[in-house]
Amino acid sequence: MGRMGQTVAAFAMFFFAAYPTLSATSPIHSSLPAPSTLPATRPALPASPAPPAPPAQVPFEQATRDLTSADPGARLRAAQMLKDSPYPEAAVPLAPLITDREDDVQLEAIAAELNIFLAEKVVVRKRVGFVVEVRNQIVAEKAFAAGPLAIGPRPVPVDVLAALRTASADDNPRVALEALYAFGTLAVQPGGAARRELLHAAAPSLVALTGVSDAARRYAAVRVLGRVYAKRMQDEPVDQTVGDAIITLLNDRDRALKVAAMEALGAMRYERSVQALIDLFQYYGRGDEAAAALDALARIGHASASTVFSAQLQSRNAALRAIAIEGLARIGDRTKLTEIESAIGSDRTEAVQLAGTFASAMLANAPIESITEGLAKTRLRDQAKQYLVELAAGRPALLTRQAQDPDARIRIDVADVLGLAGDPAALPLAESLLQDKDPQVARAAERAVARLKQVTS
Repeated sequence: MGRMGQTVAAFAMFFFAAYPTLSATSPIHSSLPAPSTLPATRPALPASPAPPAPPAQVPFEQATRDLTSADPGARLRAAQMLKDSPYPEAAVPLAPLITDREDDVQLEAIAAELNIFLAEKVVVRKRVGFVVEVRNQIVAEKAFAAGPLAIGPRPVPVDVLAALRTASADDNPRVALEALYAFGTLAVQPGGAARRELLHAAAPSLVALTGVSDAARRYAAVRVLGRVYAKRMQDEPVDQTVGDAIITLLNDRDRALKVAAMEALGAMRYERSVQALIDLFQYYGRGDEAAAALDALARIGHASASTVFSAQLQSRNAALRAIAIEGLARIGDRTKLTEIESAIGSDRTEAVQLAGTFASAMLANAPIESITEGLAKTRLRDQAKQYLVELAAGRPALLTRQAQDPDARIRIDVADVLGLAGDPAALPLAESLLQDKDPQVARAAERAVARLKQVTS
């Protein structure tokens, strides 16, 4: 077939694709000129048919009315609409659907609630030229894994948290798991009196989940307990029913669960677990379980673990050396600083050096510039940020100069650190960043200010 014949064939294929009801024997087809009579220039192709109109958007008022409909389909569509367009006003009306009798409705309601409070909203459906190109799921465990900064400054209503806590015991394992991780994601938001009430109310149901037969739910419950009950400045010691329930899991055969239990005890700074963690560390000696036990001990920072930390200053494992330095720093015994500095010596391992700087700042009020410099290094950023959170709790003025750093990424981290440290005295410094010329810094400051105001409420 010649070039002109190919052109005609391509034109015909396009034409019949656009007008599928026409046949090859239709008058239009029979009137097409033969290849030899076609003009030298290629004829203009017909315009593409107009794309179908997108489905009509359900008004917000209609969606909220449908949340209480007797029709499960209407409730499902309403939850989906509110998930796609996360209206803050919908949080409380949506809450009853979290415990709906229909599993699909529950899952959509949980996802919708998450999307209302996430700092970065999930675009569920992205349209390009009226064609759905991207479909993103809102997965609660993914949001939980992103950490406490996954949610924005908006207060989470008690009704939402209570419904998620109830749904975490749902008969459907998937619903229960989504609700549990969603609760763990959102329950870090309240502060002050609201936090105290939440911790008291949540303890029985979360502790009960650590004993269920479903391994995935037990693992999730331990992680959520560690996140929600992580020690804050104004917190009272964790309830023994919570801490002791986690201790019982230290001898579980599930290795992942055991490590999660150690991490939770460290985050809670549960002193009743210290001897059990020392025993576990000495039993394992090396490997992930040993590192997890030592890290939990270091986070608790109890004086009875001092000899364990001192012994690990000479470890061949750099990670264990850094953890041991952190542990001695948190105990607060200034006489240990010489021992720490001697052990570091000429050690050029960055993580160990950074831990040494943290110890000097904790025990001798040394400058923190080396720690803030670590924020700019990917491999040290999380370590440096954790140190700054601890230092800013009680001494937020340490970050005054860093709040004016030319690098916007540093200013974002400073805002986050001030919010996570939870010291009300940091409020003026956090508020000074609200007018930052970089919108991302201003957003981080808004979140920090909201957290700090919660502390005093």
